[in-house]
Amino acid sequence: MLPTRSQPKRRRLLALPAVCPCEGIAPEPLLASLVSLAADVAGRRAGDASAFPVLRRAARQAVRIAGLLLAFLEEVQDAATLPYSAVLGLTELHVAMQKTRFLLTDCARRGARLWVLVNAGHIASELRLCLGAVAAAMDVLPRSILDVSVESGELGRLVSEQAWRAVVRPDAGDRLAVRSVRSIMDQFKKGVAPEAEDVMRVLRRIGVRTWSECSEEIGFLDGELSVRFDAGDESSSEVVLINSLMAFLIYCRVVLFDHIDSKQADATAARPATCPDWIRPEALQCPITLELMTDPVTVSTGQTYDRASIGRWMKAGCRTCPVTGERLRTTDLVPNAALCGIVEAMLLSNGVSLPEPSSRHHHGDVGGSAVPFSTSAAGAARLAVAHIVAQFSTGSTEERRKATCEARKLSKHSLFYRDRFVEANAVPWLLCLLSIMDASVQDNAVAALLSLTKHPGGRAALVEAGGIGLVVDVVNVGAKAEAQQNAVAILFYLSSNPEYAEEIGRFPEAIPALVRLIREGAHRGRKNAMVSLYGLLQSPSNHAKAVAAGAVAALAGLLSSDRDGDLACDTVSVLARITEQPAGALAVLSVPGLVARLVDFLAASASRSGRDHCLGLLVLLCRHGGEKVVALLGGMRGLMGSLHSLVADGSPTTSKKARSLINVIHRHYELSRPSSLPAPAPDAGRDRVVRVVL
Repeated sequence: MLPTRSQPKRRRLLALPAVCPCEGIAPEPLLASLVSLAADVAGRRAGDASAFPVLRRAARQAVRIAGLLLAFLEEVQDAATLPYSAVLGLTELHVAMQKTRFLLTDCARRGARLWVLVNAGHIASELRLCLGAVAAAMDVLPRSILDVSVESGELGRLVSEQAWRAVVRPDAGDRLAVRSVRSIMDQFKKGVAPEAEDVMRVLRRIGVRTWSECSEEIGFLDGELSVRFDAGDESSSEVVLINSLMAFLIYCRVVLFDHIDSKQADATAARPATCPDWIRPEALQCPITLELMTDPVTVSTGQTYDRASIGRWMKAGCRTCPVTGERLRTTDLVPNAALCGIVEAMLLSNGVSLPEPSSRHHHGDVGGSAVPFSTSAAGAARLAVAHIVAQFSTGSTEERRKATCEARKLSKHSLFYRDRFVEANAVPWLLCLLSIMDASVQDNAVAALLSLTKHPGGRAALVEAGGIGLVVDVVNVGAKAEAQQNAVAILFYLSSNPEYAEEIGRFPEAIPALVRLIREGAHRGRKNAMVSLYGLLQSPSNHAKAVAAGAVAALAGLLSSDRDGDLACDTVSVLARITEQPAGALAVLSVPGLVARLVDFLAASASRSGRDHCLGLLVLLCRHGGEKVVALLGGMRGLMGSLHSLVADGSPTTSKKARSLINVIHRHYELSRPSSLPAPAPDAGRDRVVRVVL
């Protein structure tokens, strides 16, 4: 079995974790390592403006001095046996070169250029300290090294002089760009849109020329927010600055770029990621879903799962480890940083970006509601949203595609941007776009509406604008399956309000459309349809409509095909809600074999909530179906054993329901048998009926 390697945690930008060589190192290997390090720094393309858009002159100086140092070290390496007294100076040079390499790498990093620009003064100071350390280290090298040859002496003195005399400061263009950013932020505070040329001048300075490059900058800043959130620095001034810069870039992306240049990104993302040779591919798969773990976490048994998968497992009431079957001592989930680093490195090395996180960070790509918004950030957000809403109403088809895409991205993760869209009356315009023939516009508009219906004002605006019928139409005839699924999810959020649930039920196509998706849809479509139907059934007037639409038969078929899957629990919960009404109970009883399947589910399910819903369903069937149903359940093999198990191990509510059902069955057999005969065994002699006193 091949040994596994630990993946180092990614270094934060502008962090300089230089490693000092060990004390007992010999001069020769230290010199060889230093030569390699200096060659790496000297090989940077400092003369290329696209590689170093910020601090160009400072980067050129650092690379030039690294080149001189490399020539000196190679001369010494070829001509001398080094004394141990050289270790101190070489160690200082090694540490200084490590820090210089980190700084140059950060200056050239794609996606971080605006952050580098606003920190140009700090970076210049750090680079100045590194060059000063190089000069000081050259001065403490033994004289014997400098006198190895004439060339080595001249090169050594030149390195020292150049490093001492180097003037490292932000370029004039950098300082002007920073002043422009501050001026634009001041205009945002006043609610004034800046001149496009002023904004483009800043973007040209940092080399951002396309929509995707702007998105890359936003993504980097979001990562910086995540780091500070993890460190507990939510309210620091740096967080406010990062969020302001993100709002600035979002404004730029929305207003200045006419189209989304995603073709190259799509082609890159389509390439399959290959697993490194030194790790087994199955080690990167979640044991529950068998999919790649993008957010791996470890439970108390030491097993690792994807956070979303194990979260659903625990939410369903399961308190055992899916792999080992051991009971979980705690529900704490510990991030597996090593495995996460391996997955991330594997994806990036194959040119594949990490999937959009669902729960890794609550701020997403635009900052979460917990992030403090400055006045300038709020002003930039309002201007960007106003531009998007204007494109909804007056833009061409291409402009509407871009505007709906922006609305979808911005409203998905940020409560602040959600508020701005509702405030800007975006919901009625998005509803108008649902009838557009362009599939991309419709898909993005539905997804944006889904995010906005998570906002109370968004739900009210949709209903007041008469949008329920339009959403139901998308469920039935949406251009894409994803649009249909998102439309169903909109109905779910609306159904949280009893009045809205009743209003949805008044549309003749609404409930039949959900039943059709339960019967024919993909996994996500079925799940969304079931939770939406469950919400609609809180209105008593919708029960008969669900039964008439064939909901019971569709759910029964799904229970047969997905007995052990996560859809089975949702199926049982919806059936339990339908059974609350006598007509619903009659429909459940009329499906051949359904009661037996429910009893099997009660015995086999590992979900606490699933068992609770199933037990409640059986109790309701007894209540509405009378003695015939009680007799049917009493003859079901294995039911009494499941009920006694729930009495012993279930929650107080579940235990009470189980006792009630046991007593109902026992009472039925007491009343139905002749007084001179013993009570028959309801389970063909295998399960003994025991009266349980409530």
